[in-house]
Amino acid sequence: MTSIELRYLSGLDIKALEMTDSEILAAIEDSLRAQGNNETVIEPRMHLIPDASVDGHFNVLRGYIGPSNVAGVKIVGDYHNNYQQGLPSEFALLNLFDGKTGQPKAILDATAITEMRTGAITALGAKYLAPSKPKILGHIGARGTAYWNVKLLDHLFDFEEIRIHSRRPESRDAFAKQLEKDLGKPIRVTDNWQDCLDGADILVEASRLTEPTPLFKSSWIKPGTLVIPYGTMSTVEDDIIEHMDKIVVDDWGQCLIGPFGCLRRHVDSGQITQQSIHGELGEIVAGRKPGRENHDETCLFWHRGLSTSDIALGAAMLEKADRLGIGHRLPYA
Repeated sequence: MTSIELRYLSGLDIKALEMTDSEILAAIEDSLRAQGNNETVIEPRMHLIPDASVDGHFNVLRGYIGPSNVAGVKIVGDYHNNYQQGLPSEFALLNLFDGKTGQPKAILDATAITEMRTGAITALGAKYLAPSKPKILGHIGARGTAYWNVKLLDHLFDFEEIRIHSRRPESRDAFAKQLEKDLGKPIRVTDNWQDCLDGADILVEASRLTEPTPLFKSSWIKPGTLVIPYGTMSTVEDDIIEHMDKIVVDDWGQCLIGPFGCLRRHVDSGQITQQSIHGELGEIVAGRKPGRENHDETCLFWHRGLSTSDIALGAAMLEKADRLGIGHRLPYA
């Protein structure tokens, strides 16, 4: 057998790549276009809860992108209370394979990848569904994916006002300080959900609740806005879908499985069906369905997270690492 090497990118390697906002968004947008053109395979994620006494679980995501011939499996642990030990909420590994031979290609620390690709999906959802010139962003949540949500959204829209809120003052204050440093603009820190979301043009909910709680009031949603609620536990009210002209998801199959997600009960009860949603974001990116069609449309984008987003961003990182000579090679066979 021909000698085979595995590429390995550690967290430090990925940091050294200094992926730009444009590089991240381009990789994810290409993968969405492939999905919309039926050139991907996305297997619904699997959940593993190792111990009911621990507030955490694992997600296993699997997928394939045809145009780049890359298959992948990501395993990510999601543990809400890790901050108490000074650890990120999520740890992840991504394995990449040749889609035609099954040959292992690479192992990547996917913790940052998970955060970047989630922020990119949030931002790309807004690219196609937000009002044309949104001025105010309201963002709930300050850990994990929150940074890349705000950073990539502001990259696209350059907001006049950014509001943030999270449950712990120390968390939201540190988040605001980091954003002010990196974005070069003031960040408005709020101590409650209403002041953060009420009247915003784009409303993002990325909270870390441990049980469903209707903290996101439908009355705060003004006509013509975009709502992106994707926290693990539902925070929305039952009537939120009555305020929407369009509901878009990242992948309908993902919406049908597992106990988690903001619209979980709406799907389980039949209030939201494949026939009632407008479609998937990939269909819009590929030009098969329209995005926002007028100024007055109120849209909701619910994303659960796509294996193909991880794979696409991981592959883009490997290509850049090759150009820059970053990373490690490990003997496989």
